[in-house]
Amino acid sequence: MTNRAATSLVKPNRPRFTDVAGLAAMVSQGDSLGVGGHHFARLPIALLRAIASSGIKDLHYVCWAGGLSLELLLEAGAVAEIDLCFSSLDIFGLPPRFRAAAESGAIPVRDWTALAMIQALRAAQQNLPSMPFQLPDGSDMLARVPGASAASDPIAGRAAGYIPPLRLDTFIVHAQRADESGNVQIIGPRALDFAMVGAARNVLVTVEEIVPVGALRQDGRQSILTRNQISAIAPAAGGAYPASCLPFYVTDYRALSDAFAARETPLADNLRTPPEGVPGPLQAAAKVRAETVLAMPALARSEKDISVEETIAVRIAAELDNESFASAGAVSPLANVAYRLAKATHAPDMIIATMSCGHLDIAPSPMILSLIESLDCQTAVAHAGGDDTYSTYYQAGAVTHEIVGAAQVDRRGRLNTVALRKPSGGLLRLPGQGGMADVANMHRDYLLYLPRHSAQSLVDEVEIASSARGLLTSAEREPMGYRTGKALVFTDLCVFRLDQISRELIVIELMPGVTQQQVRDATGFAVTFDPDCGEVPLPSDDTLAILRSRIDPLGLGRLEFVSAKERGALIAEIVDADHVMVERCIAAQRSLIES
Repeated sequence: MTNRAATSLVKPNRPRFTDVAGLAAMVSQGDSLGVGGHHFARLPIALLRAIASSGIKDLHYVCWAGGLSLELLLEAGAVAEIDLCFSSLDIFGLPPRFRAAAESGAIPVRDWTALAMIQALRAAQQNLPSMPFQLPDGSDMLARVPGASAASDPIAGRAAGYIPPLRLDTFIVHAQRADESGNVQIIGPRALDFAMVGAARNVLVTVEEIVPVGALRQDGRQSILTRNQISAIAPAAGGAYPASCLPFYVTDYRALSDAFAARETPLADNLRTPPEGVPGPLQAAAKVRAETVLAMPALARSEKDISVEETIAVRIAAELDNESFASAGAVSPLANVAYRLAKATHAPDMIIATMSCGHLDIAPSPMILSLIESLDCQTAVAHAGGDDTYSTYYQAGAVTHEIVGAAQVDRRGRLNTVALRKPSGGLLRLPGQGGMADVANMHRDYLLYLPRHSAQSLVDEVEIASSARGLLTSAEREPMGYRTGKALVFTDLCVFRLDQISRELIVIELMPGVTQQQVRDATGFAVTFDPDCGEVPLPSDDTLAILRSRIDPLGLGRLEFVSAKERGALIAEIVDADHVMVERCIAAQRSLIES
């Protein structure tokens, strides 16, 4: 970190008002730069484009996520170092510039666990020399987090992790509104925005609009960054486009798809807001009410054959009941399908949290790509940030399930989502573990899935244990305040259980029509079968109808089960179908208003 980052974090009582170019000019060469927002929500795209075009270099990128924000800065050659937990372009897959930088070693990439990053930011925010955190037992992540170490707690005598402050020179974020005195409003999930604001020397904010003092009090669920936390503000209508900024506009998935496909054109050019502003349909879609969508006739897709992803989703849903508290992480179509299906059928009282627990206790609305964030935001009982989510739910052991996809799992149920070695010896960079290294032990049930069961994906020992169920038995878990539950791995061939005695995977069920020999042939370690190993039942007609018409009308669950070659065509199909479905929803909303 730079010496400047260690200086006082106290800011003036009233921020400066400027324009986007003025904000970009306040970012200095060599700054440690934090970026706000989450996935494709509230990303400060206009400001990122201005920073990227300014010619600035040697930025130290610090954020829970990389994704689109990091791709823009890498394209401009502005980044010298990267600290993150996860980097993905959501349904569009791995970010190519991040992968190239990481695989070549051209830019140092340091992987953090989410909890370690949160506590490091809090140490900076609270002027503390370090902060403790629960160890990611069973994983290799403690050794990978910069500055982290394990030590005996001076009071309890129990081993804990400790992390020094993570200070930022500059934090940039897009928000919905600011009032004329400089207070900033955030609607919806807060990601790590509040912790990063507290850890930053300069906080630069773009907003959709500036409103009179007192106007923010008239809005409903919101979070406020008070004016003494902010350095400067610029109005930037459409400043998050083509990402979303609810309730103004939803994500433009068609524009994103086109931008990622146009490799010959700079990404920054393809992400410009149109001269006439954010397209009207995106603004209209943001106004569609959840009640309207839930009351519409079934949005069915017609398919005859039962797919493997549907069978797995229904099987996972069977693990859930009215006492479940299930969290959907970063890029989890399958988890979302399973959770919503359970809540729409046999577990109406379960709690679902989406957007990495930013939307708490949502209704099981249909997974319409362009509307899913808005519908979840509306139906959620509460909105949260990543930092308070950890302390309130994850670390407390309150969450029962979080289903996570993996690239590689070994016989001891450890998974790798950081990097693989190619047969040539080169590195294949993966998105990262996000917060799974932490929550693999915190959640009651540890559920993984592998879309394609092969000897390369199910191995004797993972190259990097990015997360693992290190605390498996009741004797190990109860002293930590964690409930003891199941540890399961779902693949397109079978279901494994992580046995508490052998601490190795055992096949407990086979997918319909799959033989034991097929599983043996496709697994990179000697397979053990439970004596009572049976077959996963096929979904009933009623369950399948609900899944296809009320939960996943676009078939988003398919995205994790197709090859890379097939993915582009499937995304195009989904984006086109989404466009038609959103038009139906807008028309229904308009008709309701007119009547």
